[in-house]
Amino acid sequence: MATVSELVRYPVKGLRGVPVTSADVVETGLRDDRLFMLVDAEDGTFVSQRKLPAMAAVGAELVEGGLRLSAPGTDLLVEVALDGPVREVSLFNKWFGPAVDQGDLAAKWCSEVLNRSVRLVRTPTTHDRDGWGLHPGKVGFGDAHAILLTSESSLADLNTRIEAAGADPVPMDRFRPNIVVTGWPDPHTEDRLIRLRIGTVDLGFSTRAIRCAVPTVDQVTGEKKGPEPTRTLATYRRDPDRPGVSFGAKYAVLTPGTLALGDEVQVVEG
Repeated sequence: MATVSELVRYPVKGLRGVPVTSADVVETGLRDDRLFMLVDAEDGTFVSQRKLPAMAAVGAELVEGGLRLSAPGTDLLVEVALDGPVREVSLFNKWFGPAVDQGDLAAKWCSEVLNRSVRLVRTPTTHDRDGWGLHPGKVGFGDAHAILLTSESSLADLNTRIEAAGADPVPMDRFRPNIVVTGWPDPHTEDRLIRLRIGTVDLGFSTRAIRCAVPTVDQVTGEKKGPEPTRTLATYRRDPDRPGVSFGAKYAVLTPGTLALGDEVQVVEG
């Protein structure tokens, strides 16, 4: 039986993930996932670990009183603004929309920690963004989809190949998944399923997850470690339809609900 072995949400896109034991799932994914984003202070384009790997070592967690940001030797509690000054932001020059600026104090702290002039923004209450793929769904500040799902069998197969090439295995956090599944005997089963039910949540397959440079970043230290796992993925996981290599799959939320660690992953349509 396949079950959920890990659940992670990322309150601020690109910053450290927060493991959870259960989660409410809304139309755009795990509640509070990619609710916030860092953008360039000048032009509003999003910033990520692709060019700023140090982001991985910065913590972000929603707590009573707001959003707590943390880095070695410093932290800040940001009082979350649901409305107020709005700035236009963009993702990959494909999506442009408004976001609620979280103020000068948050901007100053993030800019100093990352050594780059940035602003912290939140999705507005009116946020409405479509995904794409077999099941498009809705998405917050995620790259383009609500849920990233991976499996332990896929990682085990990858690490066997990496070690055979003489390199060190990589942990699952390199891929920044929301849901990790254990119990599927075959690697990359997540690529081949159309609909899943977990807890009271229905998920629909959107597309394979094409990987950028982020999996080469150590998610604890914020240091770029490459070339693995990208080098090994390139030997057997080149995507037939898009440039790049894939690991994991993107899913849309078809029916919101709740899910938890240990929940059975039921295949509704394979």
